Order: sequence, then C-alpha cells, then structure tokens
Amino acid sequence: MTRNANTGVARSTRQGVRESERLEEFIGSTREGPIPALLTQSRHRGEDMLADPEKVLAEMRNLQERLVPDWFVVDQLSYSVTLALHCLGLPFATFCPGHPTYLPHSPEALFGVPYAWPRAVRPAARELAELRQAALGNDLAFTERFAAVARRHAPRVQAPGRAFALASRRAVVFNYPRFSWLPKHRPSGVRFLHGGHCVSPEEKGPGNEWEGVLSRLRSSARRLVLIALGTFLSARDDVLALLIRGILAHCPDAAVVVAAGEGAPRLAEFAGPKVHVARVVPQRWLLSRVDAMVHHGGNNSFTECVTSATPALILPFSSDQFSIAHDAERARLATCLNPATLTEDEAGAAVRELLDHVPEGLPRWSEAVRRRGPRWTAARLLDAMESPARSR
Repeated sequence: MTRNANTGVARSTRQGVRESERLEEFIGSTREGPIPALLTQSRHRGEDMLADPEKVLAEMRNLQERLVPDWFVVDQLSYSVTLALHCLGLPFATFCPGHPTYLPHSPEALFGVPYAWPRAVRPAARELAELRQAALGNDLAFTERFAAVARRHAPRVQAPGRAFALASRRAVVFNYPRFSWLPKHRPSGVRFLHGGHCVSPEEKGPGNEWEGVLSRLRSSARRLVLIALGTFLSARDDVLALLIRGILAHCPDAAVVVAAGEGAPRLAEFAGPKVHVARVVPQRWLLSRVDAMVHHGGNNSFTECVTSATPALILPFSSDQFSIAHDAERARLATCLNPATLTEDEAGAAVRELLDHVPEGLPRWSEAVRRRGPRWTAARLLDAMESPARSR
C-alpha cells in the first residue's frame, strides 16, 4: 500500500533508506513542537501515502481476478488502493483508523490540519496559516495525481474528484466514539458507522512472564501507571525519562510500566522495584490492570482507554493527535499537556490528579463505547454493503 513499513516499533522495522531518513526527520521534528512536526509530515505526504499508484492499481486488478471478492475493506489512509478500486469500479467500504476528520467533511477542511486543538497546545495564527498552505498544496497535488491516473487507466469512470475525500459510496467506518460536536458530513446516502473501538471481547493474556511483572510491581506499589507513546513516538526516550522521573517524584505509591521501543536500553537505569521498562508491552491486556495511562493521543490508545475506563494523560505530538486530545478534553475523558514544554512537575502532578480523581466523563462514555465495538460494527457494515447500492 505504501513504501513505509511499521511492524510494531517503527525504528526497528526493515525498510528502505529513504523511508528511514523520513522517519528520523519526523522524530526530530517532534522535538521542535506541533507545527514543525505537522509541516514535516506534510512534506513527506506524497512519498508516504501515494507511492506507486499505477503499480498498486495493477496489483489490485490481479487480486480481483484471482480471488473475486464480493467487496473490499480499505484503510482510508491507503490512498493508492482507494484510487485503484475507484478506477476498477469495484465495491468497497472505507475504514478510517484515525480521527473522523481524516476524511474531510467540507471544502474548507484540509487533511493534515487539526480541526480543533486542546487547551495546552495553541499555535500562533502565522504558524496555522503556514500549515494550511502546506496542506492545501498537498490537497491540490494529490487531487491532480488522482485525476491523471484515472484519465490514463479509467477514462470512462466518473472522475475521482478531491483525493482526500474519495471514499466508499456505501459505508465508512470510524474507529471512534460518536461525539455530538464532530463535524457532520453532507447527506449523501453513505452509512457513517462510529464503531467506538476495535478491542476484541476475547483479549488473550500475554502469559506468565507479564503476570509476574505485575505481581512484582504491585508488591512495591499500590497504584500502577502505563506509559506508551505509540510505535513511532516511543523513540522520544527523553520524554519517557521525564515522565518516569515525574511520576516517581509525585506519586510515591505508584509503579510504572514503560513501552520504550528501541530506546529500552537507554532507559535501563530506571529499572527497579517500581519501574519495568520493555521494548513492547501488551497494552490492551494491561489497560484492565493499571490505574492510569500516559499516551500520545493515537486513535487506538485513546479508544482503548475509554473502553477500559482508564484515566489518561495525553501528550499529542503530531498527526490527528491534537484533534483526539481536544475531543478527550471536551468529553472530560482525559487530561492533556504539551509534550514540547512539559516539565517533570507538570507530568507528575497531572498523573497524581488522575490517580486521585477519575475524569468526570469517563464512566458514562466508557459504558456507551463498550456497547459498540468490532461485532456491532461488523453487523452494520455487512448490512450496509449487502443492501442495494444507495445513490450518492
């Protein structure tokens, strides 16, 4: 689907030289603040998300001929695949793995520009204007490239139109709660399904080793905090170290589990009776056993915390994390701080507050989100895709 690869820890995944260079440039940009990170992602967008569209089209045609599926489910960020299915006239559903505004709801909405910001992150007007300009350039470039591929390979098919808005005409699945303030898409006959979360109801345990880790930590502390910044941002071991120090200083009754990716050896000095540092952690399993989590505002971490009713401190760095942090704050599900200016005292005090007082909106939203999930979504997706096609 793309030239990038991420099989759990991005830095340790085997990929091309240019892909590794872009990854390191992105990680470096997160040290400079939200707008530099978003601008770096914007510069990388063509290489990251629209590599080899004609090759993908040929591969999708071969796949269709070999397997003859009734319909496809496509990651909304796999733009080359969506374009290929559009050109081939094949039925598909769109799965949006990020914030719902990843699918633009209006001509003014731009992919790569957060629709809203949390209170702790307020870019200047000049910075926002620069970001919008870069995002608009990508919007126009992607749309023109879509049109060129379609003219060459599917001249009789309806033009794809605005690239970032191209999605299924039957069903779009959002892995996200249905907050009332989210921007609405115009009526079009498309079924928009807010599945809420993708947590399996039969989550398997990781085995005796992790049971032993938790038993050891619980023998030293009354509370347990999970720190995990995702498969890319685990590379920010400076922030992980700051969080460990802040939590240990302000939460003397808490122990910490840290997902450190390739930075685990650099954080080994913290390992002890109240700190367990691992390359990767069984996050979903841990969430039902910890008292709070610190995460980056990724869609999965956010929805998994809501599903498990786990209080969270969100530190948004890039992508849709600012929009998710805003929603979490507005729904009173989590606390949000700016990782670019974060201090040990701020981090420790925020986690202490979460341990002492569950966010006001968490019980209600957790109950609502649990009523949905993979099975709820699958049943409605089947209904949407197997019903007669709706006109747009």
